[in-house]
Amino acid sequence: MLVEKGNAVIVISSELPEILGICDRVLVFHEGRVTANIDRKDATQENLMYYMIGGN
Repeated sequence: MLVEKGNAVIVISSELPEILGICDRVLVFHEGRVTANIDRKDATQENLMYYMIGGN
């Protein structure tokens, strides 16, 4: 697999269950800027939505 070889895979999606199911780290953007960099173990739909609407 690519990840096992140290490569990154970028996934762009607005589907939170999909993101939570396949990503190890989530960068959340709001109005063109990163509002959060969240490790999978800390990612929930609620905290992703908080940062998606501009929380900081």
